[in-house]
Amino acid sequence: MVILYNIGINIYHFLVYLVSGFSNKAKLWITGRQRQQVKELESCVWFHFASLGEFEQGRPVLEQVRKLYPQSKIVITFFSPSGYEIRKNTPLADAVYYLPLDTESNARRFIGSIKPIVAIFTKYEYWYHFFNELHKQHIPLYVISGIFRPGQVFFKWYGSLHRQMLKMVTWFFVQDADSKHLMHDAGITNVTISGDTRFDRVWANAQQPKGLPEIENFKNGQRLFIAGSTWPDDEKLIAVLVTQYPDWKFIIAPHEIPEDKIIGLINLLPQKTTVRYSQLATHNTQPSTLIIDNIGMLSALYQYADVAYIGGGFGAGIHNTLEAAAFGMPVIFGPEYSKFKEARDLVELKAAFSINNKQELNAIAEMLMCDDNVRHAAANLTRNYVEQNTGATEVIINYIRERH
Repeated sequence: MVILYNIGINIYHFLVYLVSGFSNKAKLWITGRQRQQVKELESCVWFHFASLGEFEQGRPVLEQVRKLYPQSKIVITFFSPSGYEIRKNTPLADAVYYLPLDTESNARRFIGSIKPIVAIFTKYEYWYHFFNELHKQHIPLYVISGIFRPGQVFFKWYGSLHRQMLKMVTWFFVQDADSKHLMHDAGITNVTISGDTRFDRVWANAQQPKGLPEIENFKNGQRLFIAGSTWPDDEKLIAVLVTQYPDWKFIIAPHEIPEDKIIGLINLLPQKTTVRYSQLATHNTQPSTLIIDNIGMLSALYQYADVAYIGGGFGAGIHNTLEAAAFGMPVIFGPEYSKFKEARDLVELKAAFSINNKQELNAIAEMLMCDDNVRHAAANLTRNYVEQNTGATEVIINYIRERH
């Protein structure tokens, strides 16, 4: 099985190399790993994140480790350029790297250089050779905010290698009881139900959000609909609402912001009342629709919203609903949300609403945008849900503090 795994890793590397000729993300993935020079350390605490979302998810634990052990070096690795490029200069770390390709020699060399005294992986990212090297060197490995579903490879008849990876983890902190039961059925008992550290992160952000005066001026006292992390299928639906609710302001923050995508979005909307964020300061009239053409603002934007739409639900799955929910507002998204516990919970509470088409979006929008009582009731439910689910960071940190 390890031989097949190694073949798969090398095929993946070859395919990314081929795509790098016309994909900037793939190019960064290749060149970032080729150019980086890993510095030798005496010891460190190693945090690994798949991408930016997992960084934000694990950030509360990272911040607490930084406070508790100020003398310890912190090393962060990312698998994806979208995490590395945005957080490569974070003051929370002493060094930030791309995770090298998962080969036996790379794992031995990288871990031998940074010499972690503990490794903390967030949610997922299971790499056989890195896990095996940590295990061989008796370096504690923790997985935080883990979540498991029956359809994952760990629980398939052909998943023996992945189950072996699970047995290399020192302790799992999982989001829910279902995950713990699945792990127990697979023979993994070193599991604590801690909850999801994302709740801690978004709740803290909502208590002290970064003010955005230009957004407050744009809103100008009107009600505001924010569509975050949108894809083209989402944007076609939102464009209809823009014309139907002229007394509302709209902000659309696309998940991807290359120039052709921004121009395509602008062409869907009323030209005279639509402006890009980068041109907002020089815009002479009062626009009704604002397109965010940068990365990093969305979590702060939600503080001004009255209703939020979360993109991705017509593709692989919705993006982060909790950032919006923490500020207290009803949330709308597409049909692909079943993998996300918080989305299922919010739908069950009638604080979030899943739609399959334009007709369903129109019906939900009319309910939320025309009836203040319904909207405010849903807003209270979302805020309370987030607050009641905080506390995962404390569980994890208490465990680590007792043992290190």
